[in-house]
Amino acid sequence: MDFSAAAASTPTALQRVWGPKTSNLSTLRFGSSPSRLQTKLRLSGQSVKRACGFARALADDNGKPSELIVCFGEMLIDFVPTVSGVSLGEAPAFKKAAGGAPANVAVGISRLGGSSAFVGKVGEDEFGYMLVDIMKENNVEHRGIRFDSGARTALAFVTLRADGEREFMFFRNPSADMLLKESELDEDLIKEAKIFHYGSISLIAEPCKSAHLAAIKMAKEAGCLLSYDPNLRLPLWPSAEAAREGILSIWDTADVIKVSEEEIEFITQGEDPYDDNVVLKLFHENLKLLLVTEGQEGCRYYTKDFSGRVSGLKVTAVDTTGAGDAFVSGVLTKLASDMTLLKDEARMREALQFANVCGAITVTERGAIPALPTKEAVLAALPRVLA
Repeated sequence: MDFSAAAASTPTALQRVWGPKTSNLSTLRFGSSPSRLQTKLRLSGQSVKRACGFARALADDNGKPSELIVCFGEMLIDFVPTVSGVSLGEAPAFKKAAGGAPANVAVGISRLGGSSAFVGKVGEDEFGYMLVDIMKENNVEHRGIRFDSGARTALAFVTLRADGEREFMFFRNPSADMLLKESELDEDLIKEAKIFHYGSISLIAEPCKSAHLAAIKMAKEAGCLLSYDPNLRLPLWPSAEAAREGILSIWDTADVIKVSEEEIEFITQGEDPYDDNVVLKLFHENLKLLLVTEGQEGCRYYTKDFSGRVSGLKVTAVDTTGAGDAFVSGVLTKLASDMTLLKDEARMREALQFANVCGAITVTERGAIPALPTKEAVLAALPRVLA
């Protein structure tokens, strides 16, 4: 949460604390150090303590935790058919929507009242500018985004066919997101994170692969919780074997992993994703939480101490794009607020009920980011799960 937002919410109260210096808050963020606050606002040490305390109180009142979640990877434009149940070739027209799994998660977290940032690259083109504007509009920290003047922003056409299968067509040969370099990473931003979230698509090609591995190393050394959603997109990989090897290459680094049933079947080369013994083969020594999503049926969860299933919310699906990202947003928002969930099964189940509803609401509208729910929408729908 930035101080300018706090100032806008309660200007009179802030003026009682800082007086005319309130206007200086617009350039500071909640994570600013006391020394920087003191320099910027020209306040005494005691006033700085009062300022920090007041801002934290405002953050609590607004339900906005200060714990930052940084999402790394691709941000692109999804084109979704205006009618359901058709192939891409049969679609009469398409609706343009911002997308890319890590970007979806970043926006989803912010919509739910969390604090998020995005790290990645877009083209220096109209679609790239549009995507960055969407990050700004959704209060996602965007200082980790880079522009590439030599490559276009990635495009993806996606549809849910009548047989229930999703169909993808990507335009990225190469796209700007593939060209992020290690030297372009904002190391300070990554190290500010409490949680660092990423997928596997950024592992497909250099130089982004090296940037991705370097970012994971930075986050790990800074003590961040590492969150991984492989987000399998086979058409983007050179081969199925390359995809499997790429996904598993960073598997043992993650603290939290979310996979779908289809991804388990793919990773295990055809084993039963509903068999707990199969799933537990994927549980590595340092893993704190493994989540398996099952669409509208809900999800399964596995930790070293407990495991179980949480039912989902039944809805009429219009477009399933972004449902898993909305689910991840819900989980990470809850974890960032309270990491002790990882040791408390009852409260973990409550968090997963919340996340399931996030995913369910998202499928009721076309496009990923446009459909991501607010915290208020999720809380209003929760009673339907609990009934």
